[in-house]
Amino acid sequence: LQRNQRFVSRMVAADPRTLEVLARAQKVAALDTTILLLGETGVGKEQFARYIYENSARARQSFIGINCGAIPASLIESELFGYERGAFTGAVKSKPGMFELANHGTLLLDEVGELPRALQPKLLRALQEREIIRVGGISTIPVDVRLIAATNQDLEAMVEGGTFRRDLYY
Repeated sequence: LQRNQRFVSRMVAADPRTLEVLARAQKVAALDTTILLLGETGVGKEQFARYIYENSARARQSFIGINCGAIPASLIESELFGYERGAFTGAVKSKPGMFELANHGTLLLDEVGELPRALQPKLLRALQEREIIRVGGISTIPVDVRLIAATNQDLEAMVEGGTFRRDLYY
């Protein structure tokens, strides 16, 4: 990467370390794989996620970002996976979740370390099997989503402490 090179994401950088990270992001953008971005609050993890998305084969598809820490634990499952009519009080019609809305595109799970432990197996299944089940649903829905997860938390320590699943971390 050259200092004056223009990026689709309009990121501007002159710092050698930032340019190195952008070069790495450019490489992983070409790979259609799940990505975990780690870094302190305010370092631009969401901007790097958008950069990866904009330089990927999925750039013409949707990019949906969701902050896992900003959604109450009681609602996160229905936000991610959707729900069927009658699944709970107030569910008067079915609603697709973020995985369905991001189908063929990219889904950013910001603050992924905030996901409730009980929801982590369902996320793992979505990643491994490329299918989801809505809350209250009985049939699987295929999804083709590239997941980018981001956090400022020490996931390795969370795995050792039992608050984050080892298999999901890997």
